[in-house]
Amino acid sequence: MKSFILALLFFGAVNAFSAEGLKIGDDAKEFSLKNIDGSMISLANYSGDNGLVVIFTCNHCPFSKAYEDRIIDLHKKYAGKGYPVLAINPNDPVSVPEDSFDKMIERAKEKGFPFRYVIDETQSIAKQYGATRTPHVYLLKKHSDNTFKIAYIGAIDDNHSDASSVKETYLSNAIESLIAQKSPAPETTKAIGCSIKWKK
Repeated sequence: MKSFILALLFFGAVNAFSAEGLKIGDDAKEFSLKNIDGSMISLANYSGDNGLVVIFTCNHCPFSKAYEDRIIDLHKKYAGKGYPVLAINPNDPVSVPEDSFDKMIERAKEKGFPFRYVIDETQSIAKQYGATRTPHVYLLKKHSDNTFKIAYIGAIDDNHSDASSVKETYLSNAIESLIAQKSPAPETTKAIGCSIKWKK
């Protein structure tokens, strides 16, 4: 019994120390990341908005590709309501050449991205936020003190393979909740996608 309790304490300590990334209610981490037009983008660029839809995504991942049109639609629907999309590519282009900055420019032009698409060259922002997948969503809400806080983390919806069969539009529902001055429910879901390709 004693060894069982010690084991629980040990694993509890490991989990406590290994917990990484942002949680619901945390302040969003500031960043300065290069957009496909060469400009540097930070939270200050969204000071006039009510929040921000941060989506860690990329070019090559089949899951990310499957969601591209839905992400475009989300931006078109909610940017005017104060919740624009910011797409962040965290992948190592050495491991996946298709996720290089030049390829990002090509992909954005090909798909007609209406939102900013930036590169996390050092991968530090993905690590600070706790992103592990592409796509991985972090919905930010701006508070009265002009800070951005995490309001929702997880998936865009419940069906990556078929947009017409989606039953739960998690991200859209979360944004609508914020617009209605309510907390999203659920506040977290499991992000489904390709693993982020970390630098070796």
